[in-house]
Amino acid sequence: MHWITRPGWPGNLLAMAAGALTTLALAPFDIWPLALVSLIVLYLGLRELNPRQALVRGWCYGFGLFGAGTSWIYVSIHTYGGASALLAGLLMLGFIAAIAWFFALPTWLWAKWVRRNNAPLADALAFAALWLGQEAFRGWFLTGFPWLYSGYSQLDGPLSGLAPLGGMWLISFTLALTAALLCNLPRLRMNRSALIGGVVLLLAPWGLSLALKTHAWTSPAGAPLSVAAIQGNVEQSMKWDPAELDAQLKLYRDMTFTSKRADLIIWPETAIPILKESAEGYLSMMGKFAADRDSAMITGVPLRQLGGHGEYRYYNGITVVGEGDGTYLKQKLVPFGEYVPLQELLRGVITFFNLPMSDFARGPADQALLQAKGYQIAPYICYEVVYPEFAAGLAAQSDLLLTVSNDTWFGTSIGPLQHLQMAKMRALEAGRWMIRATNNGVSALINPFGKITETIPQFQPGVLYGEVVPMHELTPYLRWRSWPLTVLSVVLIGWALVARRVKRQTASCADAL
Repeated sequence: MHWITRPGWPGNLLAMAAGALTTLALAPFDIWPLALVSLIVLYLGLRELNPRQALVRGWCYGFGLFGAGTSWIYVSIHTYGGASALLAGLLMLGFIAAIAWFFALPTWLWAKWVRRNNAPLADALAFAALWLGQEAFRGWFLTGFPWLYSGYSQLDGPLSGLAPLGGMWLISFTLALTAALLCNLPRLRMNRSALIGGVVLLLAPWGLSLALKTHAWTSPAGAPLSVAAIQGNVEQSMKWDPAELDAQLKLYRDMTFTSKRADLIIWPETAIPILKESAEGYLSMMGKFAADRDSAMITGVPLRQLGGHGEYRYYNGITVVGEGDGTYLKQKLVPFGEYVPLQELLRGVITFFNLPMSDFARGPADQALLQAKGYQIAPYICYEVVYPEFAAGLAAQSDLLLTVSNDTWFGTSIGPLQHLQMAKMRALEAGRWMIRATNNGVSALINPFGKITETIPQFQPGVLYGEVVPMHELTPYLRWRSWPLTVLSVVLIGWALVARRVKRQTASCADAL
């Protein structure tokens, strides 16, 4: 306990280890209690630190979290980005050191302005509010990096019933509040009213979640639809090679032609690795095949459009042929994978900064959903499914959810399984079926409770067959999003700031007297 609460490197290293523990609470390990342990260590470790010490402690926690949880970045840079092992390691360390500041700044703020050691119940509530603010800010600043949120640990845990109420955000808030309340129970025992309030706050969210775990917030909007999701397992080294284009188009064509009849035929992200305008004949052929089967076919394909200044802009997109309609342009782009920040300086420095198709533009925000077989489908291309609020905005207009991806960039790392876990959470939050079609796995069908009903092996070609059910009605989270929790958090932090200021003024007056 002494190492946890006092300043110095023993405590900082322990905070780093605590951050790494969160990775074990998430996919593919799913040891959910470790998320709570991690938060307990962080909360206790900030109790006696001054702002500068808290900043270092928070940075160490973030470094441990991202160092353990984003190891797949090394695979992307080294194996597929062409960087040497040394350079890839240095780039990864630089990235981790930079994003660890997402924890350093809130912990500095906590120690300087928000912490209330003399009011343990209010202190626990303020800690949960600031923790939520940290996660929200991390998902927004500079397009965001909404990865490794603690709430995902509860997808198969006791708090999963809260997801349709307040999304993953409510779960994260509850975990932080629980951790702080458990730490403060000895202090709360000195005040009977505070103790009763603390116990109620501690137990109520867990009891509510358990009561709601099997509650269906949405209902079927029609009969089940059969699905055939094609997993081509095309090597990343072949993906954008012009010499391999015909082989890839033939692969998806033949796998589709020999598949069982299905209402929805789904191909993954950029399954057609050439511009849509160059593949019109091919798409027309596949559209006729789908229509003859009374099917809708949805595929990833890049597009270009003429911009206002007479220059073409390129987009990562999805289009529908056969018994459906619509084209969607990706809005949330992956830095370096789909666009290069400061590209005037970085392009050409190493191969990683000049990857194929790394000059995409962002699609407009006011796009219509895809339509297939008479239903509205909310599309998410790869990275987009990890943004809770963005995903909820599309899901609220939809009957079905669809995410297509090419997780080949992650290799055999834990990245694809983390990505899948976030897609499962989106289905649970929305109370809707999710179709997930990827190039090399994990392709899956996910029900409205966030459970996989069908999947096929990773790293091999195959066709995923199953059924999904269009759903209507909105979960509370789709209806209200994170606004109620945001308002509560702002009030709690504001309360802490005002109370601390009043205490300081009172102390100054007492000293003056």
